[in-house]
Amino acid sequence: MKNKIAFALIMGVVTTGIISFTLISVNVGYTEKFLSIWLRSWGIAYLVVIPAILIIGPRIQSLVDKLFKEKDQTRNK
Repeated sequence: MKNKIAFALIMGVVTTGIISFTLISVNVGYTEKFLSIWLRSWGIAYLVVIPAILIIGPRIQSLVDKLFKEKDQTRNK
């Protein structure tokens, strides 16, 4: 469980940082307020994504496992 939480925290920092930076660059541009807008957006995104990774992540992993299990079974026949 510690590994999953650590993964969520680190993955959340990286993905929200990259995505928020990119979207704000495209939509707002590099203005004098860029850094403050980006940090605020990054913080909000991070607070949203951590619970999403922890709650939705296991369901998505189960779906992926099921999809690939079915494909592996059809290949082995």
